[in-house]
Amino acid sequence: MDRSIRIAKRLTDIVGSSIGLALTLPLYPLIAAAIYLESPGPVFIRQKRAGQLQDPEPGTPPGSIPKPTFKAFTMLKFRSMRPDAEKHTGVVVASKGDPRITRVGKFIRKTRIDELPQFINVLLGDMSIVGPRPERPELAEQLAMAIPYFEERMRDVKPGITGLAQISLGYTGKALPDSVLAKFEADMVNPFKVEGAEDALADHMRMKLLYDLAYSAATEHARTFIPLELTILIKTPLVMILARGT
Repeated sequence: MDRSIRIAKRLTDIVGSSIGLALTLPLYPLIAAAIYLESPGPVFIRQKRAGQLQDPEPGTPPGSIPKPTFKAFTMLKFRSMRPDAEKHTGVVVASKGDPRITRVGKFIRKTRIDELPQFINVLLGDMSIVGPRPERPELAEQLAMAIPYFEERMRDVKPGITGLAQISLGYTGKALPDSVLAKFEADMVNPFKVEGAEDALADHMRMKLLYDLAYSAATEHARTFIPLELTILIKTPLVMILARGT
C-alpha cells in the first residue's frame, strides 16, 4: 500500500470511527435490551479474528511453503446467536437459515447493526473502516491452505467493518441476483459438480476473494483508491437500510 494512502486511511479511520461512535452509542441500550430480552446472556461477544498477514518467520527454508500466519486481535460484535451457539460444534461459519441465530440476531445481521461495536476496534488500530472482513484464525488458516492466494487478501491491508465484498455480496459471500458476478456464478462455484456441495463455504470465500484482491490492488494508487473508497463508504449505509445480502 502506498504510504500516503496508509496515512490517509488512518486519519479517515480515526475521524470516521469517532463520528460513528458518537452517532450510534445512543442506540446501544436499545440494541442491548432487544438482544437480552429475547436471549438472556452477554450482549457483546469478543472473538479472536485474523488480521493482517504476517511475514514468514526468520529461518524459513528457501523454496518452502510456510504456513500462513495472521496478526490476531479481539473483535467486538453485538451477539446475534444463542449464548451457547458454539458449545457443541466449535467454530462454524453461520449459514442461511442457521438455527443458532435469534430473531433479533437475524435483524441486526440483515442491517449490519451487529458490526457497530467494531468502531472501537478501528480506533484501537486493529481494523479499518474499509477492508476485507476478518475471519476466525482457525478458518483463515484452513482456507489459506485450500484456496490459492486466499491469504493475500490480508497482505498490507487491515481488516474492515465494511468493504467491497460486503457491499457486493450476501452476508455469507453468495452473489446477489442483481450483481455483476451473478452471471458467472455457475462457472465459479462447485467446479467439479460434486453432488451435495452446493453453497459450499469454499465457493463463497472464493467469491469474496475476488473482491478483496481487487480492493487490495486499488490501494496501490490514489487514482484508483479514492473513488473506490468513497463508493464503498456511500453504498454501505444503503446496504444497511435496505438489508441487502441476507
